[in-house]
Order: sequence, then C-alpha cells, then structure tokens
Amino acid sequence: MDLHKVERVYTSYAGVYDKIFGKVFHEGRESAIRNLNVQPDERILEVGVGTGLALPMYPRHCQIVAIDFSEGMLDIAKKRTMEHRMDHVTLHRMDAGSMDFQDNSFDTVVAAYVVTAVPDYRKVVNEMIRVCRPGGRIIMLNHFSNGNKMIAAVEKVISPLTRHLGWRTDLSLNTVLEGTSLHVARKQNVNPLRFWALVECVNGKNGSGMAHSNGTTVYSHPTTHATGHSSEEALA
Repeated sequence: MDLHKVERVYTSYAGVYDKIFGKVFHEGRESAIRNLNVQPDERILEVGVGTGLALPMYPRHCQIVAIDFSEGMLDIAKKRTMEHRMDHVTLHRMDAGSMDFQDNSFDTVVAAYVVTAVPDYRKVVNEMIRVCRPGGRIIMLNHFSNGNKMIAAVEKVISPLTRHLGWRTDLSLNTVLEGTSLHVARKQNVNPLRFWALVECVNGKNGSGMAHSNGTTVYSHPTTHATGHSSEEALA
C-alpha cells in the first residue's frame, strides 16, 4: 500500500465519504473533540482531516491546522470551512509521514482513523511526536486489533483485503506505541459496537509529562503555546 495508491483510493471516496462513513464515525469524532478542553489560542493539528467533518466541532478560540494527502478530500474540506466561515482553520495538502512543520509547532495533534490507513504508521506517529511540543497531547481515534485471539486471527486474515480498500485491521495499539515517547493518559471504546478506541497520549519526549501518585501520565495545558508562530510561519 503506497502513498499514491492511498491517495487515489481516498480521492475516489471523497464524493460519498460523508454519506457512507459520516454517521458511523460521528460519535468517535465528537467524543474526541468534546473531551479536549481546548484552551484559548491553543494550536491544534488535525492529521488526515479528510472532508473536514470534525472541523465545525472545534471551538473557535483555538487555531487549527489540518492536513490531508487526498486532493479530493481537501476540496470538500475547503468548501466546508468556507460554508462555516472557519477563519481559524488552515488547510494544507501534505504527507503525514513527512510534514513541513517545525519541531514542537503544536500543543495538540489529533489523528482520527489515520494510523491504520497510511503506508507507514511509524513514520506518521514519529512525525506527530516531532511536531507536537513536549508534554503536549496526541489523540488517536482508530480501530486497533483486539486482544481476543479468535478475533485477532480473523483481523489478520481479512487485513490483506481491507488494505485494498484503504486500511488495515491487524495493527495493535501496543505495536503503535512501542519504542515511542507516548504515554497513554486515557483510553475508551467508542462508535457502534465499541469497535474503535479513543486513545489520548501525552508526548513524553525530552522527559516531559506530569505524573499522578499512581504513575498515570497526564497532560497539562501550556502557559505559552507551542512555538508561538502563525500557521504559515510554522511551515518550514
């Protein structure tokens, strides 16, 4: 599954994506954004914004930069931002595995239904860690393989088929987090049948993060946000 094949697949979905997947994935997106407790002027990066379904859910007092590699998806997202007059949103066509942003540019990074839909999830996760400030949040909303051996076996069998549709089913959360600086602060199952997981991580790079007495790492809102640059200045 190469990047350009993924782009072709999702561009072909663009015209029908909202009708087919909009309602199914709505609960997960709403849960992810509702619990963010976004602070004024907080800088948020949405990776794989798609048609921009989640953009109207964010409060307008934050700054949102959103990226996607599919031109077809971005065209619809641009129309949505214009219809809702979302002047606080900036859209870019960009490869999530090689972003044109400076290190530590964002307070929060959100990736909904992305990690299992990219050719190299490690590159994407490492890029999200790089552009997110130390102690910032990385939110992943995704299906991860089930711990149940029977279900996991089925997921492994059907994964080659779903790859042709644009995603994989055999990736576990532990595999995604292995070797990274991310610490899980919260995890909950969402969407129909609770088949998808909303995972909130703290970016522990450079030893950042605050810990409760029970050892759970938690996010703390910054007193100064990311680099302080505008969306355009954050671009390399």
